[in-house]
Amino acid sequence: MVLSEADVEERLRALQGWRRDGTAIVKQFTFAGFPEAVAFVNRLVPDAEAADHHPDLTINYRRVTVSLSTHSEGGITERDFAGAAAAERAACA
Repeated sequence: MVLSEADVEERLRALQGWRRDGTAIVKQFTFAGFPEAVAFVNRLVPDAEAADHHPDLTINYRRVTVSLSTHSEGGITERDFAGAAAAERAACA
């Protein structure tokens, strides 16, 4: 179920660096270099596969932009915030 605007905004306040971009939540992560950026993406794979909920990813050298939206629901859902939490864990690993 798509979250209300108020729910999305409230949840974003609890996530440092995440923002809303249309029907997605987005954050750019920065790493020491390209190998570290790719390693971060690789750490995202197990949780995304287990949840059957895959982020849109853009790698630009040492920066990785993670965008989460539940396309089948047409907006932002609990699954996206679970994905954001998984991305935060992967970034700290």
